[in-house]
Amino acid sequence: MSTLIEHAAARVETRSSLAQRALSFPVVVYTVVAATVFAVARTGLADPDIWWHLRNAEYLFTHLGWPRADMYSYTVCGQSWMNHEWLAEIPYYLAWRSFGLVGIKALSLLVLEIIFGVLLYHCYRQNGNIKAAGIACYLAILLGSVSFGPRTLLFGYIYLLVLLMILETFRSQRRARLWILPCLFCAWVNTHGSWSLGLIAFGIFVAGGLAQGQWGMIEATPWSPAQLRRLGVAMAASITALFVNPYGYRLVLYPFDMAFRQKLNIAHVAEWSSVDFHDVRGKIALIFIMALLLGSLLSRRRWQLYELGFALFGIYMAFTYVRFLFLAGILTAPLIAGFLCPLSTYRPEQDKPALNALLIAGALAFMFLGFPTNKQLLQSVDREYPVEVLPRLASIQSSDRVLNYYLWGGYLGWKAPGFRDFIDSRVDVFEYAGILKDYLDLLDLKDPGGILDKYQVQFVLFPPDEPLSYVLRHDERWKIAYSGKISVLFERKEGAGNQP
Repeated sequence: MSTLIEHAAARVETRSSLAQRALSFPVVVYTVVAATVFAVARTGLADPDIWWHLRNAEYLFTHLGWPRADMYSYTVCGQSWMNHEWLAEIPYYLAWRSFGLVGIKALSLLVLEIIFGVLLYHCYRQNGNIKAAGIACYLAILLGSVSFGPRTLLFGYIYLLVLLMILETFRSQRRARLWILPCLFCAWVNTHGSWSLGLIAFGIFVAGGLAQGQWGMIEATPWSPAQLRRLGVAMAASITALFVNPYGYRLVLYPFDMAFRQKLNIAHVAEWSSVDFHDVRGKIALIFIMALLLGSLLSRRRWQLYELGFALFGIYMAFTYVRFLFLAGILTAPLIAGFLCPLSTYRPEQDKPALNALLIAGALAFMFLGFPTNKQLLQSVDREYPVEVLPRLASIQSSDRVLNYYLWGGYLGWKAPGFRDFIDSRVDVFEYAGILKDYLDLLDLKDPGGILDKYQVQFVLFPPDEPLSYVLRHDERWKIAYSGKISVLFERKEGAGNQP
């Protein structure tokens, strides 16, 4: 009888312990971080790439193969092209097949929640202060918002965090499951070109243990020969695993092709621009850097040499290309958390379960009640894309050549069966063929008539406030076939020919 009572008491104590953990302050921090991510990312589907990603995945499921040439445009149709993000497209396509736009939104939010949940845990595990980890994550959220949306890049950041956690485990415990890394890079190369950033981070980590010494606030602890050998084997195996992909060495070389060959892409696409310190995001980035500098001056915490390498790499990439503010947030968040550690510590005995329960319930209710409906997502699409003109496009013959606005190409191809675009946000194949240059010249009104004639364009679909739209409104060879709030469709008049 006493044994049964003891078992019952143990079960009650276990349940009580679980309840205390569920209502503890670390859970509150995680829930509030999740609610913050949700609040920043809940609206819209602001990524023009998602439409041709869905189209690529649909092709993969239909034909059980990968495209090797362009199929979506009339300007570069049949030219060599590889789908270098094919693995990341599959989850978005399955989400769309299951729940439509709501599925896409739910998946993108889930991926973001995983990223910042893992980042919070990573900062907490390194520094042991949940409050400091939470503040560092809030700063990272502000920086990372530049890439919020249904982006394939987000999967790359999950891989990066897994890499960083494995490497940190190896540094602190001198052992880790390094065999995971080749599998990680194999999946990564098929998901997104950001694998190259992970390989650079891996290299910085290894290089940080090739020296020994102390330089002011910076110190380096060398690897033992056995540790260095294990890291070397893991890196070699990871590089080898990159070649396990449908396109072979071409996919491995793609990030370098983008960096050194796609000059117009990098020069003109907004997310490849450098940080503008006059806008809000630039000011946040500046505050972030100042926090790092002040933290290094005021804190007694020493920098490991590889941490300095991570910080410099992240800051350089972020200031050079605004899209990598997210990368900087991930790489420097553990440092920020480390500097904040002395400010306040968490004591479990000071927990207030009732208040914690209220905060958790409030955050969960906010996310549940605030989740966008399919109607709201459709309205956001209506504000960004020329949904209004789709019925008119259906009457245009497939042989007719339509010059479309760059950001609309993927959407039009997804929504209008048989439509072939002039250009879309894949960019790479259009730059190789010279189409991107001609399109940019059109935007700058450099011989627009000559370029339209060169491609025998019969229709132009552009926003009404674009300079090209103004020119065509006053060109007697063109007439307005449709005009709406988002778009205006111009049609070449019969008999106008293709002469300037």
